[in-house]
Amino acid sequence: MEFSKNVLFFFSALGAFNGLFLSLYFGLLIKNRSRATYFLAALLFVISVRVTKSVFLSFYPGTSTVFISVGLAACFLIGPFLYLYTRIAIHPQKVKQWNWLLHIIPVLIFMIIISSLYPYSEYKHLWWRRPPRIFGVILSTQWILYTVAAIYQARGAFKTLFDKNKKITTLDFWILNIVIGGFIIWLAYNTTTYTSYIVGALSFSFTFYITLIIWIIKRRKSTLTFLTPTVKYANKKITEEKASSMADKLEELFKQQQIHRNPNLKLSDVAAQLEVTPHQLSQYLNDNVGLSFSNYINTYRIQTATQLIQTNTLLTLEAIGNECGFKSNSSFYTAFKKNQGMTPSQFKKSLS
Repeated sequence: MEFSKNVLFFFSALGAFNGLFLSLYFGLLIKNRSRATYFLAALLFVISVRVTKSVFLSFYPGTSTVFISVGLAACFLIGPFLYLYTRIAIHPQKVKQWNWLLHIIPVLIFMIIISSLYPYSEYKHLWWRRPPRIFGVILSTQWILYTVAAIYQARGAFKTLFDKNKKITTLDFWILNIVIGGFIIWLAYNTTTYTSYIVGALSFSFTFYITLIIWIIKRRKSTLTFLTPTVKYANKKITEEKASSMADKLEELFKQQQIHRNPNLKLSDVAAQLEVTPHQLSQYLNDNVGLSFSNYINTYRIQTATQLIQTNTLLTLEAIGNECGFKSNSSFYTAFKKNQGMTPSQFKKSLS
């Protein structure tokens, strides 16, 4: 019996530890960091803290109530971070720089007040096990509402998954794994009455390692593709079928999703969504479109800027440049003049 407990402790704690390590990797060590990777790191961190709390509370009932309160606060943040990661990964331009705080600050204030007025050591019945467990109900409801919102954000990926005529992208596949994994963890924690409290922690370890294995396989396939001998013949012209497919996908990404509004957009990011190598995308843009990658995205940014200048009277020209994906006012003016033959201010005056 003691051996089985040790095995359960090992696997559940190992998942939590590796989740913390991976959150550090995505947040600080990965090369191509973006807002999405930061929120993914935050999601992994709060889940890992929550799981660590569950593990120690299951095997060491005398665990500090302060640590338990931290774990409960982390649990309240799982839903918001899952939603924010999904939304930013799919529509990076739709979440303004600080708007995400509207989902996080209220949770932190709520937990500080509740932890002060109803410490876990004295009011355990308000959280788990027996009625009224009001805070447990609030937590479960908030978590599933955010999870449903994340699933709604990923609805396009789900449609593509079941559409035989469409090929799912690596980004969509990754988002589906995260969203489904988040739902499985919520389900495991909310059915512990019929199973065991440690099942929630084990569910995270299970989904974590499944997702990690899929991620490693995906990266390995990409690396092998990049290193295949066909790269030697990269100077060959891209086939018409391939070029047509890339053109359709680029139009969807830039015209419908407007990914050019992301100021940190890179060639490798777009190539990953097209499921081609950065070299192939660069070759297509140069040979078939006649533009470099920077000129290509600036074309869409200027198109968006001219539309905003004509229709939006509230934003300043600098704000419009930022809204369209330019990192600085000078780069906006330079690109605009190169594309339109006049500065944004001159263009605005010409309208009147």
